[in-house]
Amino acid sequence: PPPGMLRLRKMSLTVPPELQRHLSELGGPRPYIDLPRGSAPRRCIDSGRPWLGNLASDELFEKVIADPDRLRIYRAAGVHSVLIVPLPTAGRSVGVVILMRMGASPSFSNDDILTAQGVAARAAVSIDSAHRYSHEHTMTLELQRALLSEPDRPHPTVEVATRYLPSGRSALVGGDWYDSIALPDCRTLLVMGDVMGHGFQAAVAMSQYRSVLRTVAASGLAVDAMLSEADRRAARIGLDRVATCLLVLLDPEAGTCTAATAGHLPPLVIRPNGSTGLMHLPAGPPIGTELGEYEMTTFAFEPGSVLLLYTDGLVEQRGVDIDDSVRALTEMGLSADDCLEDLLDTLLTQLTSGLCEDDIALLAARLRPTRAPRTHHPEGLPEPDER
Repeated sequence: PPPGMLRLRKMSLTVPPELQRHLSELGGPRPYIDLPRGSAPRRCIDSGRPWLGNLASDELFEKVIADPDRLRIYRAAGVHSVLIVPLPTAGRSVGVVILMRMGASPSFSNDDILTAQGVAARAAVSIDSAHRYSHEHTMTLELQRALLSEPDRPHPTVEVATRYLPSGRSALVGGDWYDSIALPDCRTLLVMGDVMGHGFQAAVAMSQYRSVLRTVAASGLAVDAMLSEADRRAARIGLDRVATCLLVLLDPEAGTCTAATAGHLPPLVIRPNGSTGLMHLPAGPPIGTELGEYEMTTFAFEPGSVLLLYTDGLVEQRGVDIDDSVRALTEMGLSADDCLEDLLDTLLTQLTSGLCEDDIALLAARLRPTRAPRTHHPEGLPEPDER
């Protein structure tokens, strides 16, 4: 607003049916009103006290309207009395309610003032709560974006899409995370993790686990050794929440992927020929327990194939065994030719009802066609169980 002006947003305008024709003129063309110092609404906001103008003169009206050119519109509508009451909260007024009497209506009485003040006080509590929630909601989402920043750019041979949905209506942040990290020799490390619990504490722990794994990934270790090292470091820095974690190392030139799991659900492979399968991996304990002994397995992985990593919020359903829910992923008819963004949308649409009981993180990765593989993977290299 211009200097010295207080700008208020217009939220609602209501008139009796017989005055509907005046509605647009009374409301004015702009969605806000600028109040100068000394105007009646501004004094009402600053003082927290009501302002009454019964059978107001033109001079008094101009103090209310704050726009002399609009006096004619109010007089044409038959407005003769104005009552302004603040919307008070503990710290400040969040706005005003302006009530007008028109035509043959009587002037405002003392009872009218008390009634208006009581209604406005109740409304102000709800408005202030909505403002606070909106502010906290925005801050929480910004925190989650900062903690769960976009994954590092993978190698050009790998296409990646991700999704994150927090659980419930109140927990806007959580402990699920994903990552994709470009490593030497055109390899890309995919990460999916799930910290125990929800809310800010889980989100902070998630950020620490994610940082640990990024550091460990740069060491050049094999994926099983990465998990072991991450487990030791997490225990050493005293993280009070354990996390499941899945690491998958894609090697497009060799046509393979190598995976190891720390208590996490198996990834899903969608092949260009339409078959799907789960990578069954040797189980390992969650990281952060300092119990870690992990095994890695190498699978054939051809260009055009899609790899789906997910957290348990995607497949957990009350009354349904989680193993059955995971196997059901292989029967959804997902296509490796679909856009990865559309594929993730399909999964969320079919497997969730909008309100998640647990956090959900998804990462889909597809190998783009490359030059001939550097080496052929060994005979008998396992492939995911196909359905």
